[in-house]
Amino acid sequence: MTQSADLPLVFGGLEPSQSALESSRVLIWPVPFEKTVSYGQGTREGPAAIIDASRNLELYDEEVEGEPASIGIHTLPAIDADREPAAMMLALEREARKLLKTGKFICMLGGEHSITPPVVRAFAEIFPRLSVLQIDAHADLRDQYDGTPHSHASAMRRVVEVCPLVQVGIRSLSSEEARAIPELPTRVFYAKDICGRADWFNHAINSLTEDVYLTIDIDGLDPSLVPSTGTPEPGGLSWNEALTLIRTLAAKRNVVGMDLVEVSGGSVTSFVAAKLIYKSLAYIFREQIPAL
Repeated sequence: MTQSADLPLVFGGLEPSQSALESSRVLIWPVPFEKTVSYGQGTREGPAAIIDASRNLELYDEEVEGEPASIGIHTLPAIDADREPAAMMLALEREARKLLKTGKFICMLGGEHSITPPVVRAFAEIFPRLSVLQIDAHADLRDQYDGTPHSHASAMRRVVEVCPLVQVGIRSLSSEEARAIPELPTRVFYAKDICGRADWFNHAINSLTEDVYLTIDIDGLDPSLVPSTGTPEPGGLSWNEALTLIRTLAAKRNVVGMDLVEVSGGSVTSFVAAKLIYKSLAYIFREQIPAL
């Protein structure tokens, strides 16, 4: 048995001194919901796989020269996700409202991308000038899909009913979505126009309001990095492009919450997802992390 396997089964494998609810600044919220997926299966396993993989992270971050875990990261029990989509959306919105009352930073782990809109609705009640930054391969702007408006393929259509949206890394969309985009409150940064370039990061961030909710579909990254996801698309963001975007976001905007979705297991994908979450927290809380 390896040393990491002996660590607590919480994000980062943190001991109680760094993961107690009362003293933690961050809440990791597992939401293993999978009801509307349309290709690969397994997103219900994503939250547990990310948490397990996170126990192999080095807690020191060389960019912030300290340990992001020092701010306290508490892992909540997984929500009961054995519900039909409409009921799940209501339950998520109610629970998000409760969690927001704690004043802690919420990082939700999916599960499929349909879980984002109800949580964004809860955030918008607290942050009336909220906008959303989406990293994703897919536009997710269908009005409905497979007979439900709560599909993972409709997640961002529900979001733009609440607040403005900036979409980064998009490289797969339907004719319906392409026709709708000019009429919707979204700005799209297509992968074909940004990958391999460095002149777009500020443009993307400057399109957002001051308060931003970050949603990361892991398939926004190139599938060579994250092969275990339900709807992979070639040609996504590199690791360093994703980090530069999130680093710039955290430096220029107030990131009020985040999620990471669509991991369907696999040790490589789960670890990349865990590392991406930890790096995001490092950037968001950079000023609060003591240097070693």
